[in-house]
Amino acid sequence: MKLRTPNEFSFVFNYKKKITSPHLFIHYCPNDQGVYRLGFIVSKKLESLAVKRNYMRRSIREIIKTQLSKPFSFDMIIRVRKSFYKDSFDDLNQEIKTLIAIIK
Repeated sequence: MKLRTPNEFSFVFNYKKKITSPHLFIHYCPNDQGVYRLGFIVSKKLESLAVKRNYMRRSIREIIKTQLSKPFSFDMIIRVRKSFYKDSFDDLNQEIKTLIAIIK
């Protein structure tokens, strides 16, 4: 599921829980819906081409989908901190795996 409205994003940001890695910031808070919800922030300042920004979102979403097989009731906003592309996918996979382990 997705975080859609500005109020949902604001709620997660105001919860003030954040973990970082070389490529990502993850802001998170628990929810009572029984499923995880994701929101993405990839700025144009970081990557000007929409194709690359969309690739980053899709690859992060796919990694999280494979990492979270059990019910995980958190809202997460993932902010890309440093641009990545196909060559650093394995590094990103490992980063997300460790960050998810910290949240659990």
